[in-house]
Amino acid sequence: MAKVSETPLLSPELLAQLERLELVTRKIFRGRMKGERRSKHKGQSVEFADFRNYVPGDDLRLLDWNLYARLDKLIIKLFLEEEDLHFYTLIDASMSMDFGSPTKLEYAKQLAAALGFVGLIRADRVRIETLAQGPGERSPILRGRQSVWRMLQHVESIQSGETISLAEGVKNFCLRNAGRGVVVFISDLMDKEGYETALKYFVSHQVDCFVIHVLSQEELEPEVKGDLKLVDCEDQDVAEITVSVPLLNRYQKTLDSFVKGAQDFCSRRGIHYLMANNQLPVEELVASHLRRRGLVR
Repeated sequence: MAKVSETPLLSPELLAQLERLELVTRKIFRGRMKGERRSKHKGQSVEFADFRNYVPGDDLRLLDWNLYARLDKLIIKLFLEEEDLHFYTLIDASMSMDFGSPTKLEYAKQLAAALGFVGLIRADRVRIETLAQGPGERSPILRGRQSVWRMLQHVESIQSGETISLAEGVKNFCLRNAGRGVVVFISDLMDKEGYETALKYFVSHQVDCFVIHVLSQEELEPEVKGDLKLVDCEDQDVAEITVSVPLLNRYQKTLDSFVKGAQDFCSRRGIHYLMANNQLPVEELVASHLRRRGLVR
């Protein structure tokens, strides 16, 4: 049975903040259903946008007969169209994410639930998945405020322990989700094969991608000392070390290089990157940091 968190994913205080937000994208994607956001496409609604000359095949109901009487020209009225947004969240639920307090996975789940809630109340189409889902294992597409409870149940059911590489997991995600839109990938990016191939799949998929690089406070500032035996939680590799000041300094340099490398890799490929400490409140991450990155407004 899925483990249920002792604390709710979305507190009343967080919900109150999320109600005022909406998801945005830098790219134009044609939605399949009418939504609540103003599109850059011209369509048929009640809000006037512009005029253009009539061409054969246009809907005659859009002709402006008053202009025809004055100018003796057939002119079409254009209106702003509302469209929905395809919003996907992909969560890394590997064993390495089951670390920290709260665990990186719990933090990822709360963030996914918060962003999913914003999408649902704005009539966007929301899908939340994990890396280990196969090409034919799609999570439900959710839409509308009435789907919030179903979304929360789905996110709560996600557990750590998935054994799949980042590259294979993202590749499968792209294969089963052909629709364009916004993808938020939440991961610690820890994979012995690297994260580069995985992120390249997002680039080739032509989505507006945000990478939320979640690290725990224990990883950012480890409080360890003495002789230790370290066991890799994913492949059981063992390393025996003696913690010293020089070793901690080397660790810090390696960590800084890892974070800076991921940031530069994403920046060069048009991917939004944000490193998130699991001690940073999710409401601050969404309302402040992700607002500056352009994911919400």
